[in-house]
Amino acid sequence: MKKLFLMGRSEAGKTSLTQALKGEELHYVKTQYTNTSEDTIDSPGEYAESKCFSVGLACFSFEADVVAMVQAADEPYNLFGPGGRSFILRPLIGIITKVDSPYANIPMVRQWLVNAGCERIFLINNVTREGIDELMEYLSEELPVLTLQQAKDRQALGLNEWDAVPLAGE
Repeated sequence: MKKLFLMGRSEAGKTSLTQALKGEELHYVKTQYTNTSEDTIDSPGEYAESKCFSVGLACFSFEADVVAMVQAADEPYNLFGPGGRSFILRPLIGIITKVDSPYANIPMVRQWLVNAGCERIFLINNVTREGIDELMEYLSEELPVLTLQQAKDRQALGLNEWDAVPLAGE
C-alpha cells in the first residue's frame, strides 16, 4: 500500500481519516506533532495554517508515496492556493471530508482542490466510511517502477514519474 501524507487545516478530519482507514473506532485526538505509521503521515493543522511551519509539509512529503490535501466540505476558507503542487514531487490528491455537514459546499471545495493541482479528489465521510473503500483501492494500486532512463525520458516530456506517457500522435 502507498504511504499517504495528510495535510490540511486543524479539524479538517485528518486524524479521523487515519483512524477510518485502519478500521478503528473514531475518537478525537488533537494532533500535536507529525505522526508517522506504516502507511500514513498525519500532520498538525498548524503546519498548513502558518507560513513558519509550512516548510515542514514539503519536507514530510518526501517520506510519502502520495500527498493528500484534506479539506472539510464545510471549510470557511481555503489554505491551498493555485499551484500548490509546485513544491510537491509526489502524486497529489484531494480529500473532502465531512461531506454530510449541513453547511457543506462540495463544489466550492472541489474547485479549490482542483485549482491547487490535485489530480484526483475523493469524497469521504469518516463516520459512515463513505468513500473509504475507493480511497483504499487507489492506495492499493502499485506504483510504477522506472529505470533511470525512463525517468529521464518522462522528465524531458515534462511528465512526472506517475504520469502516463502519451502515445505517438496524441
